[in-house]
Amino acid sequence: MKSTIILQESAYERIGKEIMDFQDYFPIWDKLNTIEQNRLRGSLITRNVRQGTLIHNGSADCTGLLVIRTGQLRAYILSDTGREITVYRLFDRDICLFSASCMLRSIQFEVTIEVEKDTDLWIIPAETYQSIMKESAAVANYTNELMASRFSDVMWLIEQIMWKSLDKRVAAFLLEEASIEGTDLLKLTHESIANHLGSHREVITRMLRYFQNEGMVSLSRGTVRITNARKLSQLCDE
Repeated sequence: MKSTIILQESAYERIGKEIMDFQDYFPIWDKLNTIEQNRLRGSLITRNVRQGTLIHNGSADCTGLLVIRTGQLRAYILSDTGREITVYRLFDRDICLFSASCMLRSIQFEVTIEVEKDTDLWIIPAETYQSIMKESAAVANYTNELMASRFSDVMWLIEQIMWKSLDKRVAAFLLEEASIEGTDLLKLTHESIANHLGSHREVITRMLRYFQNEGMVSLSRGTVRITNARKLSQLCDE
């Protein structure tokens, strides 16, 4: 019995520390008054989510705002035919607003959020955040900045699709992945690259084989190794 109590106390201490850490991850914490800070602290949900989990599924969900402590998430949209395209990704200290879709009733933006790497995060319930936003000009302004930043990501994506050829987009994606992972050996399937770029697996396979013939990458099952990053970069800049 004694050991059980000790374990419970340890768990409570850990949860309390995680909630205290939250203020270091929420950029406008110091602009909230004490009542607002306590309301936010009291509503926080701490979660550890595993790779491959769908944490938010379009407008059918109103998960709440996601504050990433550590990890990596992918936000994507899904076409009527089931094709995916990555809109943006979230890393340590990022905040996702579109996971609280019920707050944004005037915006029809169907985003699905998938866990790309095991992630520790906090969830701010939408109703709590919305009530504070109505009272706090600082929170309202910050929310507008978040929204503008994400729509900038969307506009950048549209520009890429409209004006850049697929070979340049694939090259840029591989270089971005190498930068994120810190290695030239990328654990990527052709299907996953197609999902990120809104293309078909067969098209991506042909493109990667072309890159391989040109000496830019080498392919093996489930991996793509960048062998000539300079040439890939030159392709992006052409």
